[in-house]
Amino acid sequence: MSYTEKTELLKQHPDLPSHIGIIMDGNGRWAKKRGLPRVAGHNEGVNSVQEIVEICGEIGIKVLTIYTFSEENWKRPGWEVTALMQLLVTTINKQIAELMSKNVRIKVIGHLSKLPDIARRSMLSAIEQTKNNTGLELNVALSYGGRQELVNAFQKLGRMVKAGTLDPDAINDDDISRHLDTAGQPDPDLVIRTGGENRLSNFLLWQIAYAELYITKTPWPEFRKPQFIEAVWDYIHRERRYGMVSEQIQPKLALNNA
Repeated sequence: MSYTEKTELLKQHPDLPSHIGIIMDGNGRWAKKRGLPRVAGHNEGVNSVQEIVEICGEIGIKVLTIYTFSEENWKRPGWEVTALMQLLVTTINKQIAELMSKNVRIKVIGHLSKLPDIARRSMLSAIEQTKNNTGLELNVALSYGGRQELVNAFQKLGRMVKAGTLDPDAINDDDISRHLDTAGQPDPDLVIRTGGENRLSNFLLWQIAYAELYITKTPWPEFRKPQFIEAVWDYIHRERRYGMVSEQIQPKLALNNA
């Protein structure tokens, strides 16, 4: 089946993932393989982001989270961190009109306060400009770490317990979810990792407890609309059991497809 046929079918598919998370890996290796500086890989990766945001809107994905800069990425060489921050500013300023035209709403998850002033102001401006958009919700993970996010959530809950407004024995999954950066959004159904590495890299650790994982050796600069459609196509053909067995799932699937 062709890319176009799969895309059209996915637009109407009842089991399309509501939320997709992407660990965008392989930029540096892509550049090195071509004898280019690492920043060239990051520059080319921006084009992949543009295509994936566009195709998400086309087929009806509600939430897309892109792992743009992790808490651990601050450990990279200073010149690379500076180049990434400059690229972030350039990209968001260049693409804001396009994002507005596509009805995309931007949200930042992570520690926005740790970004350089110009990068922080650019992101805050993008958030403000897109806040009333009703299409794809684009979570940009910046200075983000899943463990750090959980620590922050537990601290908030701890302060509520200390203040006497929360019974510690009554804390449940929903209480924790409400204090995460993704509060109010569905948990990811699908996590895509490019570049071939088989790890989660501290990405949305609470939220992806039941997510399907799709790992491809394709580096992020080469991951475009056709590769994305293949990942989603693979997802819709999986059986998600949530701890149950196939015999329990199949009657529900039959009822849904009746």
